[in-house]
Amino acid sequence: MTNITITKTAFFQVSRETVWSFLTTKENLGKWFHPAEKDLVEGEDYALIGTADDGAKMKICWGTVLQMIAPEKLVWSFTVNPLNGVMTTVSWDLEEVNGGTKLTLTHSGLDATGNGLELISMLDAGWDMHIGKLRKANK
Repeated sequence: MTNITITKTAFFQVSRETVWSFLTTKENLGKWFHPAEKDLVEGEDYALIGTADDGAKMKICWGTVLQMIAPEKLVWSFTVNPLNGVMTTVSWDLEEVNGGTKLTLTHSGLDATGNGLELISMLDAGWDMHIGKLRKANK
């Protein structure tokens, strides 16, 4: 088994506290990622919700908030339906830089064997799309 890690870095011309609120609050998560059931709380499970074709609400991704050090570091366990219940880890590191914020996302625990590379490519593109939406939400 090969372990693959996706890493993304983005810069925002807003404070770490502002970016933090977009990563952790129900109000802001839906503006760039998926709507949350509630604000994220360390040690608690979370679920981000979407709407199925029939209009029913369904979990898009879910896991447990493993660590919150506001406004510096957020770590979730993370899964989506295509992962078939395998939990991965997503870490968000926020660093203050030149009047703004450097955000580094690290998604680890991904298996690149078999059809895994197709899924990893999908997750990689998904993170690009969502970080792009996060940039637009923070203008």
